[in-house]
Amino acid sequence: MWGQGQKMGVLRSLIFLLSFQLLHVAKGSMVWLNESGYEDLVVAINPMVPEDTNIIQNTMTMIKDASKYLFEATKHRFFFKSVKIILPKTWKKDSKYSRLKTESYNKADVIIADPYLKYGDDPYTLQYGGCGKQGRYIHFTPNFLLDSNLVKVYGERGRVFVHEWAHLRWGVFDEYNSNAPFYVSANKMVEPTRCSAGVTGKPVFRNCIGNQCAPRECQYDGQLYEDGCVFVPDLNQNSKTSIMYMQSLPSVVEFCDKNTHNSEAPNMQNKMCNYKSTWEIIMESADYRNSSVINGLAPPFETTFQLLQTQDRAVSLVLDVSGSMGLNNRITNLRTAADVFLRQIIETGSKVGIVTFQSTASVKSPLVQITSDATRQRLAQYLPTTAGGGTEICAGIEKGLQIINDAINTTYGSEIVLLTDGEDPSMSLCREKVRESGAIIHTIALGPSAAKELEEFSNITGGLQLYAVDVDVPSKLVEAFSEIKAGSGSISEQSIQLESTDQQVSSSGWINNTVTIDKTVGNDTFFVFSWSRKQPIFFVRDPKGKEYRISDFTVDSSNLRTARLSINGTAEVGDWHYYIQNDDTVAQNISVAVTSRAAASDVPPVILQAYMETANTAPYPVVVYAEVSQNFLPVLGATVVATIERDGAAAVSLPLFDNGTGADMTKNDGIYSRYFSLSGGGRYSLKVSARGRDQTIRLGRRQNRALYVPGYIENGKIQMNAPRPELPDEEIQANLGSFSRTSTSSITLVNSGNSQDLPPCKITDLDAYIENETVVLTWTAPGGDLDIGKADHYIIKSGANLLTLRDDFDNATSVDSLHLRPQEAGSIETLKFKPENLIIENGTIIYVAIRAVDDKNLTSDTSNIAKATWFIPPKASVPSGDDGDDSVNITVIVAIVAGCVVLVCIIISSTVCILQNRKKRRDPAIRM
Repeated sequence: MWGQGQKMGVLRSLIFLLSFQLLHVAKGSMVWLNESGYEDLVVAINPMVPEDTNIIQNTMTMIKDASKYLFEATKHRFFFKSVKIILPKTWKKDSKYSRLKTESYNKADVIIADPYLKYGDDPYTLQYGGCGKQGRYIHFTPNFLLDSNLVKVYGERGRVFVHEWAHLRWGVFDEYNSNAPFYVSANKMVEPTRCSAGVTGKPVFRNCIGNQCAPRECQYDGQLYEDGCVFVPDLNQNSKTSIMYMQSLPSVVEFCDKNTHNSEAPNMQNKMCNYKSTWEIIMESADYRNSSVINGLAPPFETTFQLLQTQDRAVSLVLDVSGSMGLNNRITNLRTAADVFLRQIIETGSKVGIVTFQSTASVKSPLVQITSDATRQRLAQYLPTTAGGGTEICAGIEKGLQIINDAINTTYGSEIVLLTDGEDPSMSLCREKVRESGAIIHTIALGPSAAKELEEFSNITGGLQLYAVDVDVPSKLVEAFSEIKAGSGSISEQSIQLESTDQQVSSSGWINNTVTIDKTVGNDTFFVFSWSRKQPIFFVRDPKGKEYRISDFTVDSSNLRTARLSINGTAEVGDWHYYIQNDDTVAQNISVAVTSRAAASDVPPVILQAYMETANTAPYPVVVYAEVSQNFLPVLGATVVATIERDGAAAVSLPLFDNGTGADMTKNDGIYSRYFSLSGGGRYSLKVSARGRDQTIRLGRRQNRALYVPGYIENGKIQMNAPRPELPDEEIQANLGSFSRTSTSSITLVNSGNSQDLPPCKITDLDAYIENETVVLTWTAPGGDLDIGKADHYIIKSGANLLTLRDDFDNATSVDSLHLRPQEAGSIETLKFKPENLIIENGTIIYVAIRAVDDKNLTSDTSNIAKATWFIPPKASVPSGDDGDDSVNITVIVAIVAGCVVLVCIIISSTVCILQNRKKRRDPAIRM
């Protein structure tokens, strides 16, 4: 049985080489490849963006230009064939705008939205998977699309789009590195981090006195150039590569391939993709395998566009009331959870109807528009209270579509929430009707016997696929219903789940807990307590000490197992304490749910989104991701815990990390990750909770963004662009205070396959530097099973050639590490060694890599390859005399050099010591 033995059960659980279906894929791209042409690319404009038709026109122009550029860059293989642009419902209506079908803002490939902070027009792609994994979305700001001055710093918009599309579609990464803009190369030169190495230019320091800035030559600081030194490219190049480095250069029309790739550059593409070029990764994609070269110099079709406009939600609840729903409090829990959806989740202005089904389907309420609390209460009265009969799912779906069509004269863009605990072998009979309806089907599978076809109905319509473990309190169903929110992008209108928990409480036992109402939420705040047997004693205390007793709660006469507390106005900011005592003579299960909405429309709330997917390398474990953000900014420092459970098994909880190791791709990007190993087929539910305390901060910029070009050199003259707007520290590291959030997701294992044990996970943060003729290594310890436990020992190898070490690790020179005992996963490991048969001198470069081995002799993948460099610069650079002029004062140089020679002769031994002990700005080969 999965999960047996609590946490230790997961440590040795089986991983299956299987076919996965992902549930609750809130971000599900609808793009498909039609004979080399990408169809149904969705661009969505955020509801907060003021109406401006120039955004539409410029977006169209950008993608048309991108189609031609992509066609050339991919050697006549890909182009953009059809695009849909979603306009907010706040923009004025137009007969040219069509109604949405299954498209939505939440599933858009490209989002156009203002940054939360007042600076920052960097286009970027949100990526949370590894190399070759598709990203979530591309983000452009309206200003990027409207301000032609930004073309100078990012390049033509169509070229930028192709750069970001490669991130999104093919899972490749940037070939520059703002944190490590230079490195020491194998030819003993300081080189800019770039691809290809053939891009020409010069390092420049922007020297500013007040508002007057002039470029000068960079000076050395340790092994590399001083902080603030940037590489300024020649505008006119011979190099055709690379789009993932600097697509703004007119000559750049290709991705780096195996022949032009710069494997030395300390960039994310090398780190994440094992030093392979971007074109090699593209060639490994399904798109490449399913396409062919097109004859002709231009795409065979002009890109077409369709304008769509968001509308108010039209939702039909289609609820199973068959005989099996009478078991284990299911019908009571359904009523409670659907009641929470109607009273707390569904947005004002939406139209909602209720259908129940068993052997036949019945309309309990036609679609009614939500205009007030009274409307919500009246609708809730129609929720079912009894169960009996067979299970005819198609009858329920068809009746749900019928009441939608009766209300709005179409089913396009509508939603059905389908909940069932049973099977219906005739579901396939209405598959095509569902597909043609243009409606989105969200499915909730309750318990272990729910129809296997549910996932298919959600897949073909772009709906959410959720699974609730069958327990005798409504918490699992409440969590599922809480995820079914509007897909319009209007975050301020959406309900946010702050707390969801359930536990068995012994007779006379207490639940004493806290939920935090932070400054970004507080409107429409509800506490919902439910119990499996007898009403307990309970009360709630707000941050100022005010208490809400049982008399302040509402208990529905048709559902005597749930009590609801509604907080008037905006809830007090701070910790709310709730106390529940089970005064029954026996133990019972008690659940708590707390929801709220944004405190103000102009202050975006902190949100949490949970996802699961399989890793793309053997043994293919499940990776759990939790994105914590405020608008488009990552939130750092949160405590995030994921819990996975299934019917008939104990829940397993593990903390998630944002430390750039193990399953986590990038440190401090607000995406918290962890490997989970699941055994056995069937559905699994995921719940993620995030807690922030007073030290939680938020970061100012996303990763994987287009390069902000500092300037160009044309005809020997340096022409600098305006500096990138920098954010004040108080804005980048604003204290969010404390907060609480919960999010739910699901996954289904379809085929059990063969079992196998788990090796340690790959080490991704190995670093190396040279100190006192000794190589110093640091890395984060992996586990014995992926990132859990500890490894048995390490295999460490070194060499003089990076690619040889990658491709022939076993035959490389071994580093003695027998004395090193691996620590628990997440610990920092350190090792010092003196290379054998190698004299460390100026220009020495040593490459090092590690594999971890567990107690069953299972071996991890080879780590990232760290580079240790000993490099003494030839001399300090001298600033030039005038603004951008390359002329040099020879007298000054002679004087400086002569003085340096005398000084070196006097204190030569001290010079080496100083070089070793100053800031050690060593080659940051893996500083990402």
